[in-house]
Amino acid sequence: MSDNSAPAPHKRRPRYSGKNPRRFEDKYKEHNPGRYAETVEKVLASGKTPAGTHRPIMVTEILELLAPKPGELAVDCTLGYGGHAQEILARLAPGGKLLGLDTDPIELPKTEARLRALGFGPEIFTAHRSNFAGLPQVLADIFSHSDLPGRAGSLLPAACSNPIDGAHGVPRPTGADIILADLGVSSMQIDDPARGFSVKFDGPLDMRMNPQRGQPASALLAKINPATLATLLVEYADEPHAAALAPALAGKTFASTKSLASAIRAVLPRLNKDDCDLSIRRVFQALRIAVNDEFSALDTFLRNLSACLNPGGRVAILTFHSGEDRRVKKSFGAGFNAGIFSDIAREVLRPSPAERNSNPRSAPAKLRWARRAA
Repeated sequence: MSDNSAPAPHKRRPRYSGKNPRRFEDKYKEHNPGRYAETVEKVLASGKTPAGTHRPIMVTEILELLAPKPGELAVDCTLGYGGHAQEILARLAPGGKLLGLDTDPIELPKTEARLRALGFGPEIFTAHRSNFAGLPQVLADIFSHSDLPGRAGSLLPAACSNPIDGAHGVPRPTGADIILADLGVSSMQIDDPARGFSVKFDGPLDMRMNPQRGQPASALLAKINPATLATLLVEYADEPHAAALAPALAGKTFASTKSLASAIRAVLPRLNKDDCDLSIRRVFQALRIAVNDEFSALDTFLRNLSACLNPGGRVAILTFHSGEDRRVKKSFGAGFNAGIFSDIAREVLRPSPAERNSNPRSAPAKLRWARRAA
């Protein structure tokens, strides 16, 4: 009779071949920074971002502009890896709170767990599955449930906001004191081949921030006509070769990121490698914006922004291409002229040379800010 109680033989984890793994899934040391801190430090020292992580951009500048204080209500509209949120949270205690919004169902639970492990409990931090365009509804839900000490009541429409507190005879806050929006794609999304945001690794041509909603980029390309695609490439990415690329890509089936990149190269054989790679990135950018309807969401966010800020409240927005920055600049300018904002950024702020050198992904970033009139 066989002995079924014998323990199963130990199996070693499969190791990647070679010294430096190329596949995202093989970079287990970078995915476990607590255990392999030395490896992570080497990656950071080389000016790269460790796999599965994200390096927050312009943290010092954002903290200086937003100036978070104990007892304030802050909102990180694009929580991502939680780098900005972690620094803001440390300045809100005692009595303050941060709401973290993110539409990504894959990354949001990881970031919530990461911030909980750092000691930020539900009394100071809550995570919300929402696009930043849903900020008014998130605030409405928070206030209606009396979730904030001393701030009971519902978020009312702009025409009747700040109702009088009967006990004290003063306007009652119904918005946030601090709002931050980092409109860039996180490194976790870019680096994961399964998300399809980058041609760096081969993967499905998806690009959805929320893979549970909408259509992937492959479906968009299969259905779109050349004229519409050409318009998207120009308006969403300033692509100079849109007229040549659109007929070759529209209505075609591309199952993977690599197959789309190859098709783009085939259309532009006379370009040198760097210029061709730049066109590839612009095409990917335009498709990502279209798939996630990013400009529509940004327009909605900007339209409702002032009503979501308490008097004297501060907002900072990081953008990563001209289409986003133009919208933010125009909205802040209009708000200042109308007396809604008491002050705004006169010039766009950029990452320092030192930050661009240590974190090349910060190079396109542009920071603008505004302060709600008191």
